[in-house]
Amino acid sequence: MEAFTFYNPTRVISGVGMIRNIGKELKNDGVKSCLMVAGGGSIKENGVYNQVLESLREHQVEFHEIWGVQPNPTLEKVLEIVSLAKEKQVDAILAVGGGSVIDSAKTAAAGVFLQNPWSAFIGKEKIDKALPLYTVLTLSATGSEMNGSAVITNSGTKQKFGISSTRLYPRLSIIDPAVQCSLPFKQTANGAIDSMAHILEYYFADDKAISTLAVSDALLKTIVDMTDRLKLNPGDLLARGNLAWCASLALNGLTSVGLKGGDWACHQIEHAFSALHPDISHGEGLGVIFPAWIEYMSEKDHTRFLRWSKNTWGEENVARGVHRFREKIENWGLATSLRDLGIKETELTEIVRLIMVTPRIGAVSKFNSNDVESLLMLAY
Repeated sequence: MEAFTFYNPTRVISGVGMIRNIGKELKNDGVKSCLMVAGGGSIKENGVYNQVLESLREHQVEFHEIWGVQPNPTLEKVLEIVSLAKEKQVDAILAVGGGSVIDSAKTAAAGVFLQNPWSAFIGKEKIDKALPLYTVLTLSATGSEMNGSAVITNSGTKQKFGISSTRLYPRLSIIDPAVQCSLPFKQTANGAIDSMAHILEYYFADDKAISTLAVSDALLKTIVDMTDRLKLNPGDLLARGNLAWCASLALNGLTSVGLKGGDWACHQIEHAFSALHPDISHGEGLGVIFPAWIEYMSEKDHTRFLRWSKNTWGEENVARGVHRFREKIENWGLATSLRDLGIKETELTEIVRLIMVTPRIGAVSKFNSNDVESLLMLAY
């Protein structure tokens, strides 16, 4: 097992009705004013907005609001958040929403202290300071509520890049599974695939971290089982709570322990899909590229994927495991090919260009542009 350092300072409050604690927690931390960051307005429909406001008012925490964060969040919106945070001189940022909202809030929390937030994404500025960040989660998928990473799209350059810093861990995240019961099943399924992909990015890196892989096996199986239950009954609170916690654990550092940093080629490839087509859900894009990557890689190294095939899908044969994976994705109503995502074959050259910001990508196998092109054709 590789030497490792495990660090996660985020405190989590999980359970039905726990949103009422957000005002008290902010007040206890000395926050007098905050900027609430939100998406398109669904939190007004599911009751989350009123719960947050009641709690903030009850505990005399002044708040300002900014709305309009979209899926595949943009640098342009981040700059708006930064501007308002500076104008109002807030003590903290409160993200109320899913991963896109939280990633925008994280970037803005650091961006307040940067010359240009995008410079952190391209390695020209270091994140040394950030406003305290708090989250109320409404969609379990990215794990952003419990890690120090964020992904943002620069619409002008069509680049979708990530940042990571210990300064970006939320101080507190509140997870109420009940508020996710109103989600369309496709959003739940996209979140499940995103969570599975986070685990798989590390899973195949090494077979010596036996304890970590055992945790990952359990998480993968639980994600599939809970998502199946939610397809039948969206209001199944037991399944909601377990799926939400799996999504948080999938990318809070636990599943990466001793696994050499993993292999993030599939995430890098999918980022190009949704940078070019912002309407493509990150989870759905991953559901297309990951089975194709496993299929492509297993032709070179069959044994690396046997554990996953057996423990997640009950199959001794990797090809059968990949088939079961795609079959499950299709059963959940998601795309299984680039064609299903609406990507044209004529766009593949541009996608390869967006992916290959370095001569090679990946870790388990270092792909060059020809490898990526072959993989995309397999996924098409």
